[in-house]
Amino acid sequence: MSERVVLAYSGGLDTSVAIPFLAEKMDAEVIAVALDLGQGGEDMDVIRKRALDCGAAESVVVDAKEEFAADFCVPALRANALYMDRYPLVSSLSRPLIVKHLVAAAERFGGTVVSHGCTGKGNDQVRFEAGLAALAPGLRVVAPARDFAWTRDKAIEFAEDKGLPIETTKRNPFSIDQNLWGRAIETGFLEDIWNGPTEDVYAYTADPAAPREPDEVVITFERGVPAALDGRPLTPYQVIDELNRRAGAHGVGRIDLVEDRLVGIKSREVYEAPGAVALITAHMELENVTVERDLARFKRGVDQRWSELVYDGLWFSPLKDALDAFVADAQKHVSGDVRMTLHGGRATVTGRRSGQSLYDFSLATYDTGDSFDQSLARGFVQLFSLPAKIAAARDARHG
Repeated sequence: MSERVVLAYSGGLDTSVAIPFLAEKMDAEVIAVALDLGQGGEDMDVIRKRALDCGAAESVVVDAKEEFAADFCVPALRANALYMDRYPLVSSLSRPLIVKHLVAAAERFGGTVVSHGCTGKGNDQVRFEAGLAALAPGLRVVAPARDFAWTRDKAIEFAEDKGLPIETTKRNPFSIDQNLWGRAIETGFLEDIWNGPTEDVYAYTADPAAPREPDEVVITFERGVPAALDGRPLTPYQVIDELNRRAGAHGVGRIDLVEDRLVGIKSREVYEAPGAVALITAHMELENVTVERDLARFKRGVDQRWSELVYDGLWFSPLKDALDAFVADAQKHVSGDVRMTLHGGRATVTGRRSGQSLYDFSLATYDTGDSFDQSLARGFVQLFSLPAKIAAARDARHG
């Protein structure tokens, strides 16, 4: 009996080429597993059939949109997850969910090998394999692009020789990964970091400079989870999906970044994440209103470490689990509404309200009705400044 390989299938160049290549190289039956993560574009049934046309023995499509939104995008939102303070973990978030379903497919179909289309210089190989090591350490991993020294031009040539039904050609050289949380574009002329992105690079966002009327939206959160838009109760998936359209129509969420990859090299990436950027901006502002100062300061460090762990592929790790518990506790009071204006490539907060607010108007106002006792401030400032005053006196004595 031939070996069964469970392949993480996207429908693109690398994984389409992997199907016949693995079948020939390993004398194996290939089980293609594709996930609908809200990426839009092609019909998932077309992708399922493409895998069969490329030679897969079985082709499975999983509708994981709601699961991805609730169990992966929402935790990232509650952690304000931005790698290098800018990248909202578009690809990083999808990999552990894909791994989860690869393991389920291996159990279902009797697979002993898992395969992915990642290269040896990318982050995704680590994300896939670290996740598999945590969930199913007995499964063997084969990565054709890495393990057999495939280059992108060789993959294109192989696809053309085999007549594989895929769209990527030498005339369209971009590598694109997209899901509900955003879209990542790399390779091609973008590898020259002096070249600016052209408008045809983008698909989730319109030109932010194009004239249009602003769009005002009110986002409602319950314990840090987006629950409604403009007063309409929605699931997290529905909130993100609608904001992708509304914020994307104003060019919100375009990111052009030279980032530090886990493998030690710098890489130029272009991202579109309109819904993610709008939501993280709104969530941060609601935390400003509802989270106590010292907790907020500490959480900023936790958010950064959470982002690094997920970027590095350690979703299934003890530290990530512990940080999740901290973030969840810190969200107890993060409920309320944030009003935003979407326009000209920006999501700008213009209002915020919460029944759990720590903002006290009578303490904050400078007008009549001010309840802040300013007479206490002189002694506070003197005591607060005392350590610096003592140190300065010592330095003056000892030159």
